[in-house]
Amino acid sequence: MFRAFINMFRVPDLRKKILFTLGMLMVYRLGFYIALPGINQESLAQHFKSAGGGATEQAAELFAMFTGGDLGQSTVFGLGIMPYISASIILQILVTIVPALEKLSKEGESGRRKIMEYTRYGTVVLCLVQSVFWLNYLNAQPDLVYPDFRGGYSFAIMAVTGLMAGTLLLMWIGEQIDEYGIGNGISLIIMAGIVARLPNALIDVWQGLRAGGAAGGMDWSEVLFLLASFVAVVAGAILITQAQRRIPIQQAKQTRGRRVVGGAKHYLPLKINHGGVMPIIFAQSFLLLPAWVFPALAGWQLWPARLWTELADAMHPGEFVYEVLYIAMVYVFAYFWVSVQFKPRELADNLRDMGSFIPGLRPGKRTAEYLEAVMERITYVGAGFLAVIAVIPSIIAVKLGIPWSVSTFLGGTGLLIVVSVTLDLIQRIEANLIMRNYEGFLGGEGGSGPRIKGRQ
Repeated sequence: MFRAFINMFRVPDLRKKILFTLGMLMVYRLGFYIALPGINQESLAQHFKSAGGGATEQAAELFAMFTGGDLGQSTVFGLGIMPYISASIILQILVTIVPALEKLSKEGESGRRKIMEYTRYGTVVLCLVQSVFWLNYLNAQPDLVYPDFRGGYSFAIMAVTGLMAGTLLLMWIGEQIDEYGIGNGISLIIMAGIVARLPNALIDVWQGLRAGGAAGGMDWSEVLFLLASFVAVVAGAILITQAQRRIPIQQAKQTRGRRVVGGAKHYLPLKINHGGVMPIIFAQSFLLLPAWVFPALAGWQLWPARLWTELADAMHPGEFVYEVLYIAMVYVFAYFWVSVQFKPRELADNLRDMGSFIPGLRPGKRTAEYLEAVMERITYVGAGFLAVIAVIPSIIAVKLGIPWSVSTFLGGTGLLIVVSVTLDLIQRIEANLIMRNYEGFLGGEGGSGPRIKGRQ
């Protein structure tokens, strides 16, 4: 492993890519602490800290994990990369249902660039909408905006412009990493934001140990349980991220003159966790709505007031109703995302056009039906694992009395993002090393030996 790290900087081209990527991530982390003027940062941080693990704190944690921003620290990068991600997801869904966009996506590089252009336009629109809503939220809360700035048009224009410029700069940084660095730029920005929160979690653990038996304290048995759970969940996340169902593929034999060509055997890999972290993201976002609505209805004393109060209590993390709904939503959105992304008919047609087939199945419709049935079965397994990963943080936080900021590192979206992005980065670096006859991270001498499962 140490030799592989040394080899990374022996290759000039790879060294430039790594240093460029690190430089761009440093720019992101510096901008993360440039505060917007007119906002009381101490009051804002205290506002979210006092949420006590409810829907507000969950929203802040989810936002910070998935966007690289932070609602509890309103800076120029406060919105993070969320508008760009939202625009990308919207375009991906529209490509599957709008014939014009579907046709455009099949035009190769030119079509991809056009869709990327539409994504940038959508990012600007979503930036404007989200920044206006965020500014209204700040103005509606007491002491979050300094009195000299509250309600002023100049402050509103300055804040909205700063938030939009920060998100567009993050989008540009991600695209520059894609072109001149190594790894997926947007994913690396998100991972950097997650990893940067790890020291705060360690500080919370240390403070809990020092508190001992006092309120909010922790003992060594709980810390050891946290470490064991973290290792187990990381191992499981790696397993499910790399796991795949391999469908055997046979290439048809062809006679050319006196020679018979083709007939090679290979396989079609279908990922067990095809949706990645998206089902958890959608499920968390969906459950935040009733977690906000029911307490509001209970506070307004609408008939029947007792029902809204009971529903509001049931939608707290760790409650049976909440966890059951969470698991159900993960399954629903896992199948939804597979239905959007996985196209068995198109895949079967591509196999037929390349002269390949699945042994025992007719090319075309029969192959498509088989692929769809296989994907439905393996999605059930992948969604089950995602559901376990998703509910671990809230159960641990409630049952053991562990702070929410610590329990989120046991599972959920953040851990899956870190694992998947790290594996992708290692595979790309190893591919560069093997191409130049250097030993990879998991290889033997001269680049031989075992490789990361799933890498070609």
